[in-house]
Amino acid sequence: MKVSLADAKANLSALVNRAEAGETVEIMRHGKPAARLVPVNALQPIDFDWLDSIIQTIPRTQADGVMLLRDEERC
Repeated sequence: MKVSLADAKANLSALVNRAEAGETVEIMRHGKPAARLVPVNALQPIDFDWLDSIIQTIPRTQADGVMLLRDEERC
């Protein structure tokens, strides 16, 4: 379901009820998606091991080295 921001503000309780019932509600601002109400059980837990493996594939830059040196001095 898609609703305008003004309609969402006026009917927030009803929209939350719909999301609790399993429906996804997309809130539009100026005709573009701005936010989404989803049922809590639709959210998936974050797999931090997977996320860390992705982060490890990102190439290091000179700025990373500078930040590491800066942070070591703060400990």
